[in-house]
Amino acid sequence: MQNKFTKLMLAGVFGTTLALPAFGDGHSYGPFPITLKGYSGDKTNSVSYSGQIARHVLHDSLKKLSGTKASTNIKQINLDGMMPYFKGSKEDLIILAPKSKGDFIIKQTLLNEISSGKNLSGKSYKGLVNGWPGGMTGVEVLEHMINKAAEHGSAFDPNTGYNYPQLISKFAMGAVFYNQAVDNYLDEKLGPDNKPNNKPYKDGAYYTGKEHSWDEAFGYWGAAAHSLNLTAEQNYNITKMKDMAAADHNGDGVVDLKTEYNFAHAYYAASYDKGGKTDYFNTVTQAFVDGRKIITSANGEALTPAQRSQLYVLRDIIGQNWEKVIAESVFKYAGSVYKDIDKLQTIIEANGDTTKAFATYGKHWGELKGFALALQCGKNNIGETAVKLNRMMGFGPVLLNSSQVTGVDSNGNFIKDEASGWDEYKLHMLKIQKLMVDVFAVKARANDQLANISDLSAKLGGSNSAEND
Repeated sequence: MQNKFTKLMLAGVFGTTLALPAFGDGHSYGPFPITLKGYSGDKTNSVSYSGQIARHVLHDSLKKLSGTKASTNIKQINLDGMMPYFKGSKEDLIILAPKSKGDFIIKQTLLNEISSGKNLSGKSYKGLVNGWPGGMTGVEVLEHMINKAAEHGSAFDPNTGYNYPQLISKFAMGAVFYNQAVDNYLDEKLGPDNKPNNKPYKDGAYYTGKEHSWDEAFGYWGAAAHSLNLTAEQNYNITKMKDMAAADHNGDGVVDLKTEYNFAHAYYAASYDKGGKTDYFNTVTQAFVDGRKIITSANGEALTPAQRSQLYVLRDIIGQNWEKVIAESVFKYAGSVYKDIDKLQTIIEANGDTTKAFATYGKHWGELKGFALALQCGKNNIGETAVKLNRMMGFGPVLLNSSQVTGVDSNGNFIKDEASGWDEYKLHMLKIQKLMVDVFAVKARANDQLANISDLSAKLGGSNSAEND
Protein backbone atom coordinates (compact mmCIF):
# COMPACT_ATOMS: atom_id res chain seq x y z
CA MET A 1 0.00 0.00 0.00
CA GLN A 2 1.35 3.42 -0.95
CA ASN A 3 2.01 5.91 1.79
CA LYS A 4 -0.77 8.56 1.79
CA PHE A 5 1.75 11.37 1.29
CA THR A 6 3.23 9.60 -1.71
CA LYS A 7 -0.24 9.16 -3.20
CA LEU A 8 -1.07 12.83 -2.78
CA MET A 9 2.20 13.97 -4.33
CA LEU A 10 1.76 11.75 -7.37
CA ALA A 11 -1.84 12.80 -7.74
CA GLY A 12 -0.88 16.46 -7.54
CA VAL A 13 1.59 16.11 -10.38
CA PHE A 14 -0.32 13.84 -12.70
CA GLY A 15 -3.94 14.66 -11.90
CA THR A 16 -4.75 11.24 -10.58
CA THR A 17 -3.15 8.71 -8.31
CA LEU A 18 -1.02 6.38 -10.40
CA ALA A 19 -1.50 2.66 -10.04
CA LEU A 20 1.89 1.11 -9.50
CA PRO A 21 2.62 -2.44 -10.59
CA ALA A 22 2.80 -5.09 -7.88
CA PHE A 23 6.05 -6.99 -7.35
CA GLY A 24 7.00 -9.21 -4.45
CA ASP A 25 4.73 -8.72 -1.43
CA GLY A 26 4.17 -5.03 -2.20
CA HIS A 27 5.64 -3.99 1.12
CA SER A 28 9.29 -5.04 0.76
CA TYR A 29 12.21 -3.74 -1.21
CA GLY A 30 12.44 -6.74 -3.49
CA PRO A 31 12.75 -9.22 -4.80
CA PHE A 32 12.34 -7.67 -8.24
CA PRO A 33 12.72 -9.71 -11.46
CA ILE A 34 15.56 -9.53 -13.96
CA THR A 35 14.55 -7.16 -16.77
CA LEU A 36 17.91 -6.59 -18.47
CA LYS A 37 17.59 -7.50 -22.14
CA GLY A 38 19.93 -10.28 -23.24
CA TYR A 39 20.82 -11.50 -19.76
CA SER A 40 21.31 -15.28 -19.75
CA GLY A 41 22.72 -15.95 -16.27
CA ASP A 42 21.11 -17.63 -13.29
CA LYS A 43 20.18 -14.52 -11.28
CA THR A 44 16.47 -14.11 -10.55
CA ASN A 45 16.49 -10.97 -8.35
CA SER A 46 17.79 -7.71 -9.85
CA VAL A 47 18.16 -5.92 -6.49
CA SER A 48 21.75 -5.20 -5.46
CA TYR A 49 23.05 -2.75 -2.85
CA SER A 50 25.53 -4.82 -0.82
CA GLY A 51 28.28 -2.20 -1.34
CA GLN A 52 26.20 0.38 0.51
CA ILE A 53 25.59 -2.00 3.39
CA ALA A 54 29.33 -2.66 3.56
CA ARG A 55 29.88 1.10 3.96
CA HIS A 56 27.31 1.20 6.77
CA VAL A 57 29.30 -1.54 8.49
CA LEU A 58 32.57 0.33 7.90
CA HIS A 59 30.96 3.41 9.48
CA ASP A 60 29.64 1.51 12.51
CA SER A 61 33.00 -0.21 13.03
CA LEU A 62 34.94 3.05 12.66
CA LYS A 63 32.70 4.72 15.23
CA LYS A 64 33.39 1.92 17.68
CA LEU A 65 37.14 2.07 17.10
CA SER A 66 37.31 5.85 17.49
CA GLY A 67 35.90 5.56 20.99
CA THR A 68 38.11 2.68 22.11
CA LYS A 69 41.16 3.62 24.15
CA ALA A 70 44.19 1.81 22.83
CA SER A 71 46.39 -0.23 25.13
CA THR A 72 49.04 2.33 24.42
CA ASN A 73 48.37 5.92 23.53
CA ILE A 74 50.57 5.89 20.44
CA LYS A 75 48.92 7.68 17.57
CA GLN A 76 50.19 5.33 14.85
CA ILE A 77 48.81 2.25 16.58
CA ASN A 78 45.39 3.86 16.78
CA LEU A 79 45.57 5.07 13.18
CA ASP A 80 46.59 1.66 11.92
CA GLY A 81 43.41 0.35 13.49
CA MET A 82 41.04 3.04 12.23
CA MET A 83 42.22 4.01 8.77
CA PRO A 84 41.43 0.68 7.04
CA TYR A 85 37.78 1.21 8.02
CA PHE A 86 37.88 4.63 6.41
CA LYS A 87 40.18 4.18 3.40
CA GLY A 88 39.58 0.49 2.78
CA SER A 89 41.88 -2.51 3.04
CA LYS A 90 43.19 -5.31 0.82
CA GLU A 91 42.69 -7.62 3.78
CA ASP A 92 39.27 -8.75 4.97
CA LEU A 93 38.18 -6.61 7.93
CA ILE A 94 36.49 -7.86 11.08
CA ILE A 95 33.03 -6.38 11.60
CA LEU A 96 33.38 -4.58 14.92
CA ALA A 97 29.81 -3.26 14.81
CA PRO A 98 27.08 -4.34 14.54
CA LYS A 99 28.06 -7.51 16.44
CA SER A 100 25.90 -10.24 17.92
CA LYS A 101 24.44 -9.39 21.31
CA GLY A 102 22.69 -12.00 23.45
CA ASP A 103 20.06 -13.78 21.34
CA PHE A 104 20.36 -11.13 18.59
CA ILE A 105 22.70 -13.05 16.27
CA ILE A 106 24.35 -11.25 13.34
CA LYS A 107 24.99 -13.48 10.33
CA GLN A 108 28.19 -11.82 9.07
CA THR A 109 31.45 -11.42 11.02
CA LEU A 110 33.76 -10.30 8.17
CA LEU A 111 33.26 -7.36 5.81
CA ASN A 112 33.84 -9.39 2.63
CA GLU A 113 30.85 -11.55 3.52
CA ILE A 114 28.86 -8.46 2.55
CA SER A 115 31.00 -6.86 -0.18
CA SER A 116 34.70 -6.50 -0.89
CA GLY A 117 36.86 -3.56 -1.93
CA LYS A 118 34.72 -0.87 -0.30
CA ASN A 119 35.72 2.26 1.61
CA LEU A 120 34.24 5.47 3.00
CA SER A 121 36.90 7.93 1.86
CA GLY A 122 36.21 7.54 -1.86
CA LYS A 123 32.51 8.31 -1.40
CA SER A 124 32.85 11.25 1.01
CA TYR A 125 31.57 14.76 0.25
CA LYS A 126 34.04 16.64 -1.96
CA GLY A 127 32.78 20.16 -1.23
CA LEU A 128 34.15 22.58 1.37
CA VAL A 129 32.87 22.19 4.92
CA ASN A 130 32.59 25.68 6.36
CA GLY A 131 31.42 24.50 9.77
CA TRP A 132 34.78 22.88 10.61
CA PRO A 133 38.01 24.87 11.01
CA GLY A 134 40.68 24.79 8.33
CA GLY A 135 38.74 25.21 5.07
CA MET A 136 38.71 21.47 4.40
CA THR A 137 36.63 19.25 2.12
CA GLY A 138 34.34 16.60 3.55
CA VAL A 139 36.87 13.80 3.12
CA GLU A 140 39.62 15.98 4.65
CA VAL A 141 37.42 16.81 7.66
CA LEU A 142 36.77 13.12 8.32
CA GLU A 143 40.46 12.28 8.00
CA HIS A 144 41.33 15.18 10.32
CA MET A 145 38.81 13.96 12.90
CA ILE A 146 40.17 10.41 12.69
CA ASN A 147 43.75 11.64 13.11
CA LYS A 148 42.77 13.68 16.17
CA ALA A 149 40.85 10.74 17.63
CA ALA A 150 43.93 8.56 17.17
CA GLU A 151 46.15 11.21 18.71
CA HIS A 152 43.92 11.58 21.75
CA GLY A 153 43.34 7.86 22.20
CA SER A 154 39.87 7.97 23.79
CA ALA A 155 36.35 9.09 22.97
CA PHE A 156 36.29 12.50 24.70
CA ASP A 157 38.90 15.24 24.70
CA PRO A 158 38.15 17.73 27.51
CA ASN A 159 40.69 20.20 26.11
CA THR A 160 38.49 20.85 23.06
CA GLY A 161 35.16 19.40 24.19
CA TYR A 162 35.20 17.06 21.19
CA ASN A 163 33.63 13.61 21.34
CA TYR A 164 35.26 12.00 18.32
CA PRO A 165 33.02 8.93 17.85
CA GLN A 166 29.98 11.20 17.64
CA LEU A 167 31.62 13.80 15.41
CA ILE A 168 32.98 11.18 13.01
CA SER A 169 29.79 9.12 12.95
CA LYS A 170 27.18 11.83 12.51
CA PHE A 171 29.18 13.73 9.92
CA ALA A 172 30.08 10.58 7.96
CA MET A 173 26.41 9.62 7.81
CA GLY A 174 25.77 12.89 5.99
CA ALA A 175 29.02 13.22 4.05
CA VAL A 176 28.76 9.69 2.64
CA PHE A 177 25.28 8.17 2.86
CA TYR A 178 23.07 11.25 2.54
CA ASN A 179 25.29 13.01 0.02
CA GLN A 180 25.75 9.98 -2.24
CA ALA A 181 22.05 9.17 -2.25
CA VAL A 182 20.46 12.59 -2.82
CA ASP A 183 23.23 14.34 -4.73
CA ASN A 184 24.40 11.48 -6.94
CA TYR A 185 22.16 8.43 -7.40
CA LEU A 186 18.89 10.36 -7.10
CA ASP A 187 20.22 13.35 -9.02
CA GLU A 188 22.79 12.96 -11.82
CA LYS A 189 22.16 9.24 -12.23
CA LEU A 190 18.44 9.76 -12.75
CA GLY A 191 19.11 11.72 -15.93
CA PRO A 192 18.03 10.12 -19.25
CA ASP A 193 21.57 9.63 -20.54
CA ASN A 194 23.28 8.66 -17.29
CA LYS A 195 23.02 4.94 -16.48
CA PRO A 196 20.07 4.38 -18.87
CA ASN A 197 17.56 1.66 -18.12
CA ASN A 198 18.00 -0.13 -21.45
CA LYS A 199 21.66 -0.90 -20.72
CA PRO A 200 23.44 -2.77 -17.94
CA TYR A 201 24.80 -0.62 -15.11
CA LYS A 202 28.24 -1.91 -16.05
CA ASP A 203 29.65 -4.66 -18.20
CA GLY A 204 28.62 -8.08 -16.90
CA ALA A 205 25.88 -6.75 -14.61
CA TYR A 206 22.51 -8.48 -14.27
CA TYR A 207 20.66 -5.25 -13.54
CA THR A 208 19.95 -2.13 -15.57
CA GLY A 209 21.51 1.28 -15.04
CA LYS A 210 18.43 2.77 -13.43
CA GLU A 211 17.63 -0.31 -11.33
CA HIS A 212 21.03 -0.28 -9.72
CA SER A 213 21.20 3.50 -9.28
CA TRP A 214 17.90 3.42 -7.40
CA ASP A 215 18.98 0.35 -5.38
CA GLU A 216 22.21 1.99 -4.28
CA ALA A 217 20.36 5.10 -3.07
CA PHE A 218 18.05 2.83 -1.07
CA GLY A 219 21.07 1.05 0.40
CA TYR A 220 22.43 4.36 1.69
CA TRP A 221 19.06 5.11 3.34
CA GLY A 222 19.75 2.03 5.46
CA ALA A 223 16.31 0.47 5.93
CA ALA A 224 15.78 -3.28 6.17
CA ALA A 225 14.13 -4.68 3.04
CA HIS A 226 11.06 -5.85 5.00
CA SER A 227 10.82 -2.82 7.29
CA LEU A 228 7.50 -1.52 5.91
CA ASN A 229 5.89 -4.58 7.49
CA LEU A 230 6.97 -3.41 10.95
CA THR A 231 6.03 -0.64 13.35
CA ALA A 232 8.29 2.31 14.08
CA GLU A 233 8.99 0.81 17.51
CA GLN A 234 10.02 -2.52 15.96
CA ASN A 235 12.30 -0.81 13.42
CA TYR A 236 13.89 1.22 16.21
CA ASN A 237 14.41 -1.88 18.33
CA ILE A 238 16.13 -3.74 15.49
CA THR A 239 19.02 -1.26 15.58
CA LYS A 240 19.00 -1.42 19.37
CA MET A 241 19.19 -5.24 19.03
CA LYS A 242 16.10 -5.70 21.18
CA ASP A 243 13.75 -7.47 18.75
CA MET A 244 15.19 -10.54 17.05
CA ALA A 245 11.75 -11.68 15.87
CA ALA A 246 11.16 -8.42 14.00
CA ALA A 247 14.63 -8.45 12.41
CA ASP A 248 14.78 -12.12 11.34
CA HIS A 249 12.35 -11.85 8.44
CA ASN A 250 13.20 -15.18 6.83
CA GLY A 251 13.26 -17.05 10.14
CA ASP A 252 16.70 -18.59 9.74
CA GLY A 253 17.80 -17.65 13.27
CA VAL A 254 20.28 -14.94 12.27
CA VAL A 255 20.09 -11.28 11.21
CA ASP A 256 21.45 -10.69 7.70
CA LEU A 257 23.00 -7.23 7.66
CA LYS A 258 22.37 -7.02 3.91
CA THR A 259 18.59 -7.08 4.23
CA GLU A 260 17.38 -7.39 7.84
CA TYR A 261 18.95 -4.49 9.76
CA ASN A 262 18.24 -0.76 10.03
CA PHE A 263 21.23 1.59 9.76
CA ALA A 264 22.03 5.29 10.10
CA HIS A 265 19.30 7.79 9.13
CA ALA A 266 16.65 5.07 8.74
CA TYR A 267 17.18 4.27 12.42
CA TYR A 268 16.89 7.93 13.40
CA ALA A 269 13.71 8.24 11.35
CA ALA A 270 12.19 5.33 13.28
CA SER A 271 13.31 6.89 16.57
CA TYR A 272 11.28 10.03 15.81
CA ASP A 273 8.31 8.22 14.29
CA LYS A 274 7.71 6.03 17.34
CA GLY A 275 6.55 9.17 19.14
CA GLY A 276 3.55 9.29 16.79
CA LYS A 277 4.05 12.81 15.41
CA THR A 278 5.88 11.87 12.20
CA ASP A 279 6.08 9.13 9.57
CA TYR A 280 9.49 9.76 8.05
CA PHE A 281 10.59 6.13 7.91
CA ASN A 282 7.57 4.79 6.05
CA THR A 283 7.34 7.82 3.77
CA VAL A 284 10.92 7.50 2.55
CA THR A 285 11.00 3.70 2.40
CA GLN A 286 7.66 3.48 0.57
CA ALA A 287 8.82 6.06 -1.96
CA PHE A 288 11.88 3.91 -2.62
CA VAL A 289 9.71 0.80 -3.09
CA ASP A 290 7.28 2.65 -5.37
CA GLY A 291 10.13 4.04 -7.45
CA ARG A 292 11.66 0.60 -7.89
CA LYS A 293 8.29 -0.73 -9.07
CA ILE A 294 8.16 1.98 -11.75
CA ILE A 295 11.66 1.15 -12.96
CA THR A 296 10.92 -2.59 -13.00
CA SER A 297 7.70 -2.00 -14.96
CA ALA A 298 9.78 -0.52 -17.81
CA ASN A 299 10.91 -4.11 -18.42
CA GLY A 300 14.44 -3.26 -19.47
CA GLU A 301 13.42 -0.49 -21.90
CA ALA A 302 14.50 3.15 -21.64
CA LEU A 303 12.30 5.07 -19.21
CA THR A 304 9.56 7.18 -20.75
CA PRO A 305 9.27 10.89 -19.85
CA ALA A 306 6.19 10.03 -17.76
CA GLN A 307 8.05 7.34 -15.82
CA ARG A 308 10.99 9.66 -15.24
CA SER A 309 8.64 12.37 -13.99
CA GLN A 310 7.12 9.91 -11.53
CA LEU A 311 10.59 9.07 -10.25
CA TYR A 312 11.41 12.76 -9.84
CA VAL A 313 8.33 13.18 -7.63
CA LEU A 314 9.37 10.22 -5.52
CA ARG A 315 12.98 11.44 -5.47
CA ASP A 316 11.81 14.76 -4.04
CA ILE A 317 9.71 13.02 -1.39
CA ILE A 318 12.76 11.02 -0.34
CA GLY A 319 15.09 14.02 -0.28
CA GLN A 320 12.73 16.33 1.61
CA ASN A 321 11.93 13.79 4.31
CA TRP A 322 15.52 12.59 4.67
CA GLU A 323 16.56 16.22 5.16
CA LYS A 324 13.87 16.58 7.84
CA VAL A 325 15.24 13.56 9.71
CA ILE A 326 18.65 15.24 9.91
CA ALA A 327 17.06 18.57 10.88
CA GLU A 328 15.09 16.77 13.64
CA SER A 329 18.42 15.48 14.93
CA VAL A 330 19.90 18.99 14.99
CA PHE A 331 16.81 20.15 16.90
CA LYS A 332 17.05 17.26 19.38
CA TYR A 333 20.70 17.70 20.24
CA ALA A 334 20.51 21.48 20.46
CA GLY A 335 17.95 20.82 23.20
CA SER A 336 20.28 18.29 24.84
CA VAL A 337 23.16 20.78 24.84
CA TYR A 338 20.88 23.43 26.37
CA LYS A 339 19.93 21.07 29.21
CA ASP A 340 23.56 19.99 29.68
CA ILE A 341 24.68 23.61 30.15
CA ASP A 342 21.86 24.13 32.64
CA LYS A 343 23.13 21.14 34.64
CA LEU A 344 26.75 22.27 34.43
CA GLN A 345 25.83 25.73 35.67
CA THR A 346 24.10 24.19 38.69
CA ILE A 347 27.09 21.97 39.48
CA ILE A 348 29.55 24.86 39.11
CA GLU A 349 27.50 27.08 41.43
CA ALA A 350 27.58 24.30 44.03
CA ASN A 351 31.36 23.75 43.57
CA GLY A 352 30.62 20.16 42.52
CA ASP A 353 32.45 17.71 40.27
CA THR A 354 31.73 18.53 36.63
CA THR A 355 33.62 15.61 35.07
CA LYS A 356 30.70 13.38 34.16
CA ALA A 357 28.32 16.19 33.17
CA PHE A 358 31.01 17.82 31.02
CA ALA A 359 31.64 14.57 29.13
CA THR A 360 27.90 14.19 28.51
CA TYR A 361 27.79 17.77 27.23
CA GLY A 362 30.66 16.98 24.85
CA LYS A 363 28.88 13.86 23.58
CA HIS A 364 25.67 15.73 22.84
CA TRP A 365 27.55 18.63 21.27
CA GLY A 366 29.40 16.17 19.01
CA GLU A 367 26.06 14.75 17.86
CA LEU A 368 24.70 18.25 17.29
CA LYS A 369 27.75 19.35 15.32
CA GLY A 370 27.93 16.16 13.27
CA PHE A 371 24.29 16.37 12.24
CA ALA A 372 24.58 20.10 11.52
CA LEU A 373 27.54 19.45 9.20
CA ALA A 374 25.64 16.55 7.60
CA LEU A 375 22.68 18.82 6.87
CA GLN A 376 25.00 20.87 4.66
CA CYS A 377 26.00 17.90 2.46
CA GLY A 378 22.72 17.48 0.59
CA LYS A 379 21.70 18.30 -2.94
CA ASN A 380 20.48 21.78 -2.05
CA ASN A 381 22.70 24.59 -0.81
CA ILE A 382 21.04 25.70 2.42
CA GLY A 383 22.92 29.02 2.27
CA GLU A 384 22.00 31.47 5.03
CA THR A 385 20.70 28.65 7.21
CA ALA A 386 24.14 27.00 7.15
CA VAL A 387 25.84 30.30 8.01
CA LYS A 388 23.58 30.79 11.03
CA LEU A 389 24.05 27.21 12.18
CA ASN A 390 27.82 27.37 11.94
CA ARG A 391 28.12 30.74 13.66
CA MET A 392 25.73 30.00 16.49
CA MET A 393 27.34 26.64 17.17
CA GLY A 394 30.95 27.68 16.65
CA PHE A 395 33.79 25.31 15.82
CA GLY A 396 33.62 23.79 19.28
CA PRO A 397 31.51 23.83 22.44
CA VAL A 398 32.04 26.55 25.05
CA LEU A 399 34.44 25.04 27.59
CA LEU A 400 34.48 25.29 31.39
CA ASN A 401 37.06 28.08 31.23
CA SER A 402 34.86 30.00 28.75
CA SER A 403 37.17 29.28 25.82
CA GLN A 404 36.26 27.66 22.52
CA VAL A 405 38.01 26.22 19.45
CA THR A 406 38.20 29.02 16.89
CA GLY A 407 40.50 27.55 14.23
CA VAL A 408 43.48 25.35 13.38
CA ASP A 409 47.13 26.23 12.89
CA SER A 410 49.35 25.23 9.95
CA ASN A 411 50.00 21.85 11.60
CA GLY A 412 46.31 21.07 12.04
CA ASN A 413 46.36 21.76 15.78
CA PHE A 414 43.31 23.45 17.28
CA ILE A 415 43.43 27.11 18.32
CA LYS A 416 41.22 28.36 21.16
CA ASP A 417 40.09 31.81 22.20
CA GLU A 418 37.61 33.47 24.52
CA ALA A 419 33.98 32.44 23.90
CA SER A 420 30.57 33.90 24.65
CA GLY A 421 29.11 33.30 28.09
CA TRP A 422 27.14 30.21 29.04
CA ASP A 423 23.76 31.95 28.89
CA GLU A 424 24.54 33.42 25.47
CA TYR A 425 25.47 29.95 24.22
CA LYS A 426 22.29 28.50 25.67
CA LEU A 427 20.33 31.12 23.75
CA HIS A 428 22.13 30.06 20.59
CA MET A 429 20.89 26.49 21.17
CA LEU A 430 17.31 27.73 21.39
CA LYS A 431 17.75 29.81 18.25
CA ILE A 432 19.04 26.70 16.48
CA GLN A 433 15.88 24.86 17.51
CA LYS A 434 13.75 27.73 16.22
CA LEU A 435 15.73 27.71 12.96
CA MET A 436 14.94 24.01 12.43
CA VAL A 437 11.24 24.75 12.94
CA ASP A 438 11.19 27.82 10.70
CA VAL A 439 13.26 26.39 7.82
CA PHE A 440 12.57 22.65 7.87
CA ALA A 441 9.21 22.50 9.69
CA VAL A 442 10.36 19.72 12.03
CA LYS A 443 7.48 18.08 13.89
CA ALA A 444 8.87 15.45 16.26
CA ARG A 445 10.83 18.12 18.17
CA ALA A 446 12.54 15.86 20.68
CA ASN A 447 14.03 17.76 23.65
CA ASP A 448 12.00 20.86 22.82
CA GLN A 449 13.26 23.77 24.94
CA LEU A 450 11.73 26.62 22.96
CA ALA A 451 9.43 27.57 25.83
CA ASN A 452 12.53 29.06 27.50
CA ILE A 453 13.57 31.37 24.67
CA SER A 454 11.64 34.48 25.77
CA ASP A 455 12.82 34.37 29.39
CA LEU A 456 16.43 33.73 28.46
CA SER A 457 16.41 36.45 25.84
CA ALA A 458 14.96 38.88 28.37
CA LYS A 459 17.58 37.85 30.94
CA LEU A 460 20.29 38.74 28.42
CA GLY A 461 18.74 42.14 27.79
CA GLY A 462 16.77 41.20 24.70
CA SER A 463 19.89 40.19 22.78
CA ASN A 464 19.19 39.40 19.18
CA SER A 465 22.61 37.91 18.58
CA ALA A 466 22.44 35.13 16.00
CA GLU A 467 26.16 34.58 15.70
CA ASN A 468 28.92 33.10 17.76
CA ASP A 469 31.99 34.67 16.29
